[in-house]
Amino acid sequence: MTDSELDLVYTTLCKTLTAEGETQAPLYLARLALLCMTELGDTQRALSLIEAAKLPPSSGVIV
Repeated sequence: MTDSELDLVYTTLCKTLTAEGETQAPLYLARLALLCMTELGDTQRALSLIEAAKLPPSSGVIV
């Protein structure tokens, strides 16, 4: 994925999360994650990405 393609995907995700609303965003993200894992089709890779996405303790990052 090129930088411009990544930017398009990220921007679309942000706009979609805004449209879904704050209360529905976690459900939307969970559904998106499940769909992505299904498309990925690789259990070990999915588990590795889950681990890689963890935030460090007290990172102060709000997602």
